[in-house]
Amino acid sequence: MKRIFLIIVMVGLFMNTGNRVLANSEQPDYEKYGRIAIAVVKEDYPGEAVVEYQYKGRQKVSESDVMDIFTFQVKENTKPVTVIVKIWHSPQIKKFLKMTVEEQKG
Repeated sequence: MKRIFLIIVMVGLFMNTGNRVLANSEQPDYEKYGRIAIAVVKEDYPGEAVVEYQYKGRQKVSESDVMDIFTFQVKENTKPVTVIVKIWHSPQIKKFLKMTVEEQKG
């Protein structure tokens, strides 16, 4: 429950700060969702080193919605863990839809 609340708060904060960016200097929207993914991974692995982060790309999931995929390499008690974060959103209306976090050991 705490994690869901944290995700909702983070998404709200990132969505509000994104509106303040001027149109000429606007960053690609995957960067905004990458910051959300990083925050969630850091919350799930407090005190652990995130040794690598990679944007894997975007997949179109419907006429209006896309899914951005991010992978993280985390050292958890000296063992490598791959964390895959998938974020669904609608770029046209700049709306966050959902997120999944999947862990792969080894």
